[in-house]
Formats: sequence, C-alpha cells, structure tokens
Amino acid sequence: MTLRQAIIIIAIFIASPIISQETIPSESFWNTLKSHCGKAYEGSLVLPEEDESFGGKKLVMHVKSCSQNEIKIPFYVGDDKSRTWVLKKNQDIISLKHDHRHEDGTEDDVNFYGGTASNAGKEDIQFFPADVETQKMIPGAATNVWWITVNDSTFSYNLRRLGTDRVFKVVMDLTKPIAEPTAPWGWVD
Repeated sequence: MTLRQAIIIIAIFIASPIISQETIPSESFWNTLKSHCGKAYEGSLVLPEEDESFGGKKLVMHVKSCSQNEIKIPFYVGDDKSRTWVLKKNQDIISLKHDHRHEDGTEDDVNFYGGTASNAGKEDIQFFPADVETQKMIPGAATNVWWITVNDSTFSYNLRRLGTDRVFKVVMDLTKPIAEPTAPWGWVD
C-alpha cells in the first residue's frame, strides 16, 4: 500500500461518520418550523388575488404548540379562528391535516383532511398530496396538493388542485413576530 492509498483510506474512514450524520431534509424542515414555536406572524394572500373569503382580511399564523412529533399552527382569517394546520412527523415523513372548528369549538363536518409527504422532501419545502381519507371526504379534492415552504424570512402555505384553476397561497413574514393572538376556536391546552 502506498502512502497516497493509506491517506485516501484514512480520509474515507474519518469522513464516514460525518456523511452518516447528515440531517434528513424533513428533519431540517421540522426543526426550522419548530424554532418558531410560540411566535405569531402576519402575512398576506398572494393567490388568488381576488378571493372573497381571504382577500382584504388580516391573516395571522401562530406556531402555538410543538412537540417531538406534532406542530399545531392556528391560522386566523380576520375574526375567524376556525382553522389549525396540524403537522405530524412519523420517522422521516411529515403529514399535514386541517382541523376546522365552529365558534363553539365543535368540529366542522369537513375536518382533518390533508395528505402525507411521499418522501423526506427538502429542508425548505414539503409536499402533501391528498390522501385516501381526504378523497373520500371531499371527492373534488382528490387531486389536491398542499405544500409548505419555510426559510429565514418567510413561511408559505400553498394549495393547487391539479387539473383545475384552483390555487391558493398565503405568505407569512417571519422577520416580524407579532403579539400572540387569543386561542383558536375549540383549542384545548
């Protein structure tokens, strides 16, 4: 064995633990999102520009609850506190569900729809195609794909219904935390 071969073998041996300790993209995504736990942010509707339900209303997200495998993010639309995005992590895969409540806290008839990522995604974006449960609950949503992006300055929540013109995007400014809002409808600590 030459000196050069020995150096290469030693370099590979030393580098091996570093390679095996690389962070999985979904774990990086999760940790970035979790770093905002307890904070609230205001944002704006990007698409569709003229939306009756969301247009012109104050949009706020509150990363209200974080555990090792679950993050709950209430999403407020004006005075409407009915929506919470629920992200769950199972090993390296993240799922997104939508918890919808009435003002008295009872569940909406259309509740806990969403999807599960098909892979570990990327550290700044995760995709959630509609799951079978969602397809059965909302047949028209069978081709829904939701995705969330997060980086140092923005969080975006997105929806595209493939094969249609349905598209939705809100972007939250993560550089300016705001006062924590009151609890969403039906919230139990």
